[in-house]
Amino acid sequence: MTVNMLNIDGLERLDSSAPVVMLNLMRFHARSGDGDGSGWDAYLRYSAVTVPMIKARGGTLLWTGDAKAVALGPQQGNNWDFVALVHYPTVAAFVDMMTSEAYERDADPHRRNACAEHVIVATEQAYSKFSAG
Repeated sequence: MTVNMLNIDGLERLDSSAPVVMLNLMRFHARSGDGDGSGWDAYLRYSAVTVPMIKARGGTLLWTGDAKAVALGPQQGNNWDFVALVHYPTVAAFVDMMTSEAYERDADPHRRNACAEHVIVATEQAYSKFSAG
């Protein structure tokens, strides 16, 4: 598996059958790592590949948006370009996607070309007005 920095140990400590919302924080390269447009352009290519993978595992993209400013807390290191919330029916579905040969071959190269930094935080729902269906 070449997906860099995937925290398998941390994910294995979670209930693999529990639903999860992944908070994605992304900072894009000015230029795509492969020279094909901007980091944003590479992210659009990544999204075109991953959204069907997410849906095939019963997941859904809940929300995306531009990160505008740090409203509270340290600004240093927290200037993100884009945020996405992605629901997976189980932690196992997320791990299955991220460790699949198709993700490694077809999606991860675009992610690496797009993102100077990409942090994904696994969250457990305490309250929500979102419907994951």
